[in-house]
Amino acid sequence: MHIVFVGDQHLDSLGGAQVSMRLQRRHLERAGHTVTVVAPRMHGPRVRNAADPANIDLPSVPITTDREYSMSWPGRRTDTVLDQAMTRRPPVDVVHVQADFWGAFIGHRYAARHGIPVVHTMHNRVDVGIAAVTPLHRPVLAVLNLWRRRALRRVAGIAPDGSGTGITSSGRDSDGWAFLRGIARGASAVTAPSTHFARRLEEHGVFSPVDVVWNGIDDEVREATLAAAPPERAPGRPRLVWLGRMSPEKRLLPFLHAFVESGVDAELEIIGGGAQRAAAEKIVSGVRGVRFAGKLSYPETLARIAAADALVQTSIGFETQGMTPFEAATLGTPSVISDPDIAAELGGGLWAVPGASGTEDQRRTALAETLRRAVSDIAAGTAPVPMREVSEAFRQSSRTAAMIEIYERVLAG
Repeated sequence: MHIVFVGDQHLDSLGGAQVSMRLQRRHLERAGHTVTVVAPRMHGPRVRNAADPANIDLPSVPITTDREYSMSWPGRRTDTVLDQAMTRRPPVDVVHVQADFWGAFIGHRYAARHGIPVVHTMHNRVDVGIAAVTPLHRPVLAVLNLWRRRALRRVAGIAPDGSGTGITSSGRDSDGWAFLRGIARGASAVTAPSTHFARRLEEHGVFSPVDVVWNGIDDEVREATLAAAPPERAPGRPRLVWLGRMSPEKRLLPFLHAFVESGVDAELEIIGGGAQRAAAEKIVSGVRGVRFAGKLSYPETLARIAAADALVQTSIGFETQGMTPFEAATLGTPSVISDPDIAAELGGGLWAVPGASGTEDQRRTALAETLRRAVSDIAAGTAPVPMREVSEAFRQSSRTAAMIEIYERVLAG
């Protein structure tokens, strides 16, 4: 098969969806399939080979101050660039949209023009993510729904006024779920990276049934990481690690306030980058044992997780899976988890932070207390052990096999 991935961001940029798509591509190619990746051209530093012929980099503009992320406008010019680029690639069997904004529009438009079936993986809680970054999330969502209707007006019978979808521009039909319903209409199958997100998509009428396919960890890198890890814990203070994009929905700043408030005698390594780095460094300025590692490669990141005594996950309600606790569990590292949905999905091997529905002050206090408990357990040698079942089910080879079954089902149906 020839599968075309379409993303909101270039696969060389920072983010869990990008990591997952890189792994999916590698394992699909190992299974004998062809993958083309369509995404906005990057304007920041590139992590991998810029001359990769399987990448189709669309015209774009940077949208963040660090130029890490960019946007391609879904219109006729972009359609033409994509169509011309695809003439140099083999015939396409499936378009796999793994985007929630412009990439979703571009992917569905391309599939509709060429009569190709779409599998759509939903990676994003649009409503929660937008609410985390702007107090004007309701009008922003209304504008997004208007943009979606216009960009997809020729896809799946959607007219310029939104008729044909059962979705209007007023009330609850301009919320985040209406947006996701609209971009799912052209799909033959929809997948989600967790059971809790799949059920929410079904409950809100986005698509049914939604297939659950976890994002995975690279089998070989996992084995190499575990083989390189020492058989016994290295001596020293308890070691915590936080990683991700430094933006409001990830709740790095509240976590650092809680870490300072907890007064724990522990080392903390923070991996990643983003607009909140300067504010984060200011919060822990002068605190002993806190280190900002910046952006690391995938193998380096996994090695740091394996070497840590605990990973800390702090977003609440935003993550559709939350890959980092699963990666940690696969490597034998327990997690401090703020999101109750992620804690339930993981099943065990964690310290769950109570009070996710409380005020921000209450959440910070609960996180500080949980950090004290985790550090105490680590120092006493009584830290919880991740579940073996998660370790086996999280291998990317098994996740790719599950996705291939969905591709074949769509092509057969």
